[in-house]
Amino acid sequence: MDRHQQRKALVAAAVLVPLVAACGSEHAGQRPGSGTVSPEPQVTGTDWRIESITTPAGTEHPAGTTHLRLDPASGKAGGRLGCNHFSTTATVRDGHITLGSPTTTRMMCDASLMRTERTLLGVFNSALKYRIQHGTLTLTCVNGTIIQAVPRK
Repeated sequence: MDRHQQRKALVAAAVLVPLVAACGSEHAGQRPGSGTVSPEPQVTGTDWRIESITTPAGTEHPAGTTHLRLDPASGKAGGRLGCNHFSTTATVRDGHITLGSPTTTRMMCDASLMRTERTLLGVFNSALKYRIQHGTLTLTCVNGTIIQAVPRK
C-alpha cells in the first residue's frame, strides 16, 4: 500500500470508528442520542398519571388529576379516580396487581370526571395484569378495560 492509500485508510478509519461506536452504544429503554440508559420505572413507589382508559365503548383521556400510587411498604394503593380520592389494599406479584375494595371520598364533580370514576371503580376487587414498557404502565383488567399510565412529574 503506497503512502496515498495509507492516508486514505487512516482518514476513513478516523471517520468510521466513532460512527460505528455511536451506533452500537444505544440499548433498550434508552432515549436515542442521550448516551444513558433510562431504567423503567417500578410499578410500586411510582406516582402514575392515568393517560387513557380503553373499554368496549371506546377510549377516553381523563383529566391530569387522575392518578394512582402503589406503596410496597404498606400494601396499599391510593390516588384520585377523577373526582374522588381513594385508598385500598394492593398486592403486586408475578405481573399481577390485586386490588381490594376501595374507600373513597364522596364528592360530586363534572359528568366526564364521574364517568371516568365509574369506569375505574369497575377494576377494583379483581386482579389486573400489568406490564411496563417504554415508561408506560399498562393495566389489563378481567373485564377487558385497558388503563395506560405514565409517571407523574
